[in-house]
Amino acid sequence: MNPANVTEFYRRLRELNPEPSTELKSVNAYTLLVAVVLSAQATDVGVNKATGPLFKVVDTPEKMLALGEVGLKNYIKTIGLFNTKAKNVIALSKILFEQHGSQIPRSREQLEQLPGVGRKTANVVLNVAFGEHTIAVDTHIFRVGNCTGLAPGKTPRHVEEKLEKATPAEFKQNAHHWLILHGRYICKARLPDCWRCVVADLCAFKPKTPAPDSKEAKAKKKKA
Repeated sequence: MNPANVTEFYRRLRELNPEPSTELKSVNAYTLLVAVVLSAQATDVGVNKATGPLFKVVDTPEKMLALGEVGLKNYIKTIGLFNTKAKNVIALSKILFEQHGSQIPRSREQLEQLPGVGRKTANVVLNVAFGEHTIAVDTHIFRVGNCTGLAPGKTPRHVEEKLEKATPAEFKQNAHHWLILHGRYICKARLPDCWRCVVADLCAFKPKTPAPDSKEAKAKKKKA
């Protein structure tokens, strides 16, 4: 995608949603970190359902350590891989308490040293909690980057690097949110809603999916 189209791509997403935000609920940087760790291979809706009650009683590493692994599991047992995630959350809380004065590090390297925290999670925390211009590439953004031609790449890191290079500075703060929401609700994995996409004419994906009640869609259904 050429630079002019990239700018227009983001401009339209911004026009549609001027102030995007993460759908994960949190009350501070620490609970954001916990929520993102819990969200691996899980939906934001499912995580929010579990963390709603949890974050009413736990909002610091100290309180999490007091709750303990067994106590934490009782709150998050509806989330996939909750046993491993509970161990990671307790372990990272211990490190934050003992080595960082219960503060969340503002460096990607230090964040990635925490149990259960990879590059994607670190990027989310840096962006949402500290306003850094990072772009966290999850499955949605990886798909959008490749399908649209915005930032095609074979790996999430490759897509991230291309997005960092292609995204104009004025859009970098919110790029992650626009792209993930676009991938979650429009440029979906099973069947993208091209017919209601505001950037469809800029997108490299072909053939575009028609509206469900269109003549083209009905004709395809008959053939199938």
